[in-house]
Amino acid sequence: MKRIPEPELMDAPAQAQAYAEADFSESNQAFVDAFIRFAEAGTEGRLIDLGCGPGDICLRLARAMPGWRIIGLDAGPNMLALAQAAVEAAQASSIELALRRLPCELPGQPLDAIVSNSLLHHLPDPMALWNTIADQAGPGCRVQIMDLHRPDSPEQARAIVEQYAGDAPEVLATDFYNSLLAAYTADEVIDQCRQAGLETMVLTRPSDRHWLVQGILPTG
Repeated sequence: MKRIPEPELMDAPAQAQAYAEADFSESNQAFVDAFIRFAEAGTEGRLIDLGCGPGDICLRLARAMPGWRIIGLDAGPNMLALAQAAVEAAQASSIELALRRLPCELPGQPLDAIVSNSLLHHLPDPMALWNTIADQAGPGCRVQIMDLHRPDSPEQARAIVEQYAGDAPEVLATDFYNSLLAAYTADEVIDQCRQAGLETMVLTRPSDRHWLVQGILPTG
């Protein structure tokens, strides 16, 4: 199935609020657990979450890695406002948030880790993500990127939405379907990593609807 792009930002107030109120706890915690197992993170460091949305993954990372500085970046001001409210409510002083759109200068250098969940399929140019990582992450930086995997047909996409979001609010179910159509396949992602010179990245399929890329940038 040919990829069908969708808008870069899902930041209308109703959309942002729906995402903040939705229960993504299972998938978000699985993402954090995968990073902890892979990264073997030490007691301190600096981590950026690209496309942090309403901030749930930032908060989970901060709880799992209390000595780390977590920096959440998002291009949507409404999403970022909800993330800020969540961070303040949790009194998570180790988290800072910033409004950024890729490609951009990444704050917090030097970076020890970069993560991103469900950002790539929104970008008009996917290389904005991979080139930013290649150019700014630095030696030894741990990288974990996860996103949806595009199905073979619209019918398969509808079946996935029905299976995993059949009871979700209409705005979330519609966005999920459109995101599946806009997603990249594993082969496309592998090719993107190669184009950016990120040959150390390893791709796996943690579910029937996701791919996961992990890797540590060379130190020499």
